[in-house]
This record gives sequence, C-alpha cells and structure tokens, in this order.
Amino acid sequence: MYPMYKIMFFLSLVLGTLITISSYSWLSMWMGLEINLLSIIPLLSDSKNLYPSESALKYFITQALASSIFLLTIILSLNLKEQILDNLNFLSMLMNSALLMKMGAAPFHTWFPEVLEGLNWNNSFLMLTWQKIAPMILLLYNSNMSMFFLSIILFSSIISGIMGLNQISLRKIMAYSSINHISWMLASMMNNQNIWLIYFIVYSIISFNLIVIFKTLNTFYLKQLFNVLNFNKMIKFSFLLNFFSLGGLPPFLGFFPKWMVINNLICNNYYMLSILLIIFTLITLYFYLRISFSTLMINHSEMIFYSQNKLNFNYFFINFISLSGLLTCTLILNFS
Repeated sequence: MYPMYKIMFFLSLVLGTLITISSYSWLSMWMGLEINLLSIIPLLSDSKNLYPSESALKYFITQALASSIFLLTIILSLNLKEQILDNLNFLSMLMNSALLMKMGAAPFHTWFPEVLEGLNWNNSFLMLTWQKIAPMILLLYNSNMSMFFLSIILFSSIISGIMGLNQISLRKIMAYSSINHISWMLASMMNNQNIWLIYFIVYSIISFNLIVIFKTLNTFYLKQLFNVLNFNKMIKFSFLLNFFSLGGLPPFLGFFPKWMVINNLICNNYYMLSILLIIFTLITLYFYLRISFSTLMINHSEMIFYSQNKLNFNYFFINFISLSGLLTCTLILNFS
C-alpha cells in the first residue's frame, strides 16, 4: 500500500504534464512544467532511494534553471514584437535549449545520469519516460530541422555511445541509453509526429519490461545481475531479449521505430544524418551485446531448485506482446 502523499503528488505530477501539453499559451505551459517539477521533488526525496536528498536537489537546481530560461524566453518574445523577425532564431534556440536541458539531451545531459544513480527503479522509470513527455511535446510546437537541432541529435548519439561504454551501474547504462533514444526521437519528430509517438510508446514498453526485471531481482550493478540471472532461466531469457530489443536488433520490437525513423529521414533527403545515427548507435549496441553475451556465456554456479524472484503471468504476457511486436506491426502495416 502506497502512502497517501505519494498518490497525491503522483496525480499532481500527471496533472502538470497534462496542463503543459494541452495549453494554448506559453505561460500556462510554463505553469504546467512548474507543477510537474514541484510534484516530483517529494517523490524523489523517498528514503528508499540511494541518495534521496542529493538526487532531488540536483534535479531541482537543473530544472529550475531550465524553467527560468524558458520563462525568460517567453517574456522576451512578448516584449520584442517589433524586432521579432531579427530575434526569432535566437529566441527559438534559447527556448529549445531550456527544453532539451529539461529532458536531458546532450550536451545538456550531465545531470541526468547523476540524478538517476541516486534513485530507486520506480522513480527511475518516471524519469526515463513520463518526465520526457512535456518537454518533447513543447519541442514539437517549436521545432524545425535547423543546424542547431542536427547538432543536438548527433551530440546525443555520440556522447551516449562513448559515455555508456565503461559503465557498471545499470541505472547509468539506462540513462545513457535514454540519451541515445532521445537523439532518435528528436530526428523522428522533425518531419512526422506520429513516428515520434510510436517510438516513445515502444521505448516506454521496453524500459518497463527491463525495469520490472531489475526491480524484481533488486539489482543495480552488472556484477549483481550476472550472479542473480542464473537462478531463474525464464527471467534471464526475458532480460536478454528485452536488452536486444532496446538496442534495436531486427527480430524485436525495438527495431520497428528505428526502421520508421530511418525510412522517414531518407524520404526527406537526410541521408548523412541517417548514416551517422546508425553508425553511432552501433557503439551503444556494442555495449548492450557485450552485457548480454557476458550474461549468457560466462560460467557461473547455478542452482537447479531455486524458486525465488518469480515474475507473474501478466508480466510474461506483456513481454510476449513486446517481443512479438515487430511481426505484428509488420503484418498490420502490410495488410492495412
């Protein structure tokens, strides 16, 4: 049973995001972002987190700075109507930088892995998925394929691949993975918003599946993961397939949105961007495969009769839908 204050702040968090994405004015969007921020701080200050105060304070300072820049941009845009054509590009870049800082895209990403490292898996899932919805939808209102956006997409792809290579913490691996997926989402939202929505839903499903496994096994580091996965073959198999899916390997659902993004970029003549995205994502895929193969192939002591840490039927049903999703999506799109 969850404490009443957690339910109240969670509902307020959802309300803040809904206010932001359904507003008609920039000021009410800013208000929704502030409600969202003030609602998640008590959830991050939970005693079950590893570093509750540190994570909450880092998150608050970063988000408050981004909100201040966002509000400054709104005020400037309202007061500079005479010179709006001259200042439009600068104000647009300033507003987009604030939103990119809020979601943790590179090069505004340094707070994100550090905050995630101090959280439990429930809060980590919130940070990886729900907290990205509002800034991304605001970016949809204000986005065009400029050099600024192209550089952000490439920065996110390169930095996530390089920084994720040497990590042993699962939370930091998930954080850098999220930054990599942000680059793909930004590339998808420039020309077709529906692709962004599909990508985000698929990413959320895969992240949910992985975080349920990590939470069930109570693991936070690779060493723990390698030791614990051998005790339950079904969980081990499920983890491996979901990790492949997160990396975007073809037989799994995670490949479907990347396929759509590449197709969309090529149709809009962004050949170089699609090639660079694929190349730098291969670095991320390399450390996914390294973890997966280590889990699968390195010899560990095994216990035949070990019944702890079982996952229920509902989880395996969601897992089955997730992993067979590429086949289902391909069939639906072919016959529709």
